[in-house]
Amino acid sequence: MGSKRVKYSESFRDEAVKMVINNSRPIVDVARELLVHPGTLGNWVTKYREAHPVEEEPLTVPERVRLKELEAENRELRMKAEFLGKAAAFFAREWQ
Repeated sequence: MGSKRVKYSESFRDEAVKMVINNSRPIVDVARELLVHPGTLGNWVTKYREAHPVEEEPLTVPERVRLKELEAENRELRMKAEFLGKAAAFFAREWQ
């Protein structure tokens, strides 16, 4: 038999979401504590975040510099990974 659907009150849902948002706790931990399915709590949190978007503060100058450095490093690592993948495929064909 299927399980009975549980209807949670609005205040219960709000408090559960606040436990996740305000305390930066993982959804799984809060769901386990409250005996709620993690997917259900995740849906509540998603709806809350969509209804209450938080504007991000603009990056500071050092953060922008660091971001540019990381983007450049990321591009370089992607190129190296692509090259190594092609080299591995080439040598795999050579040894067959």
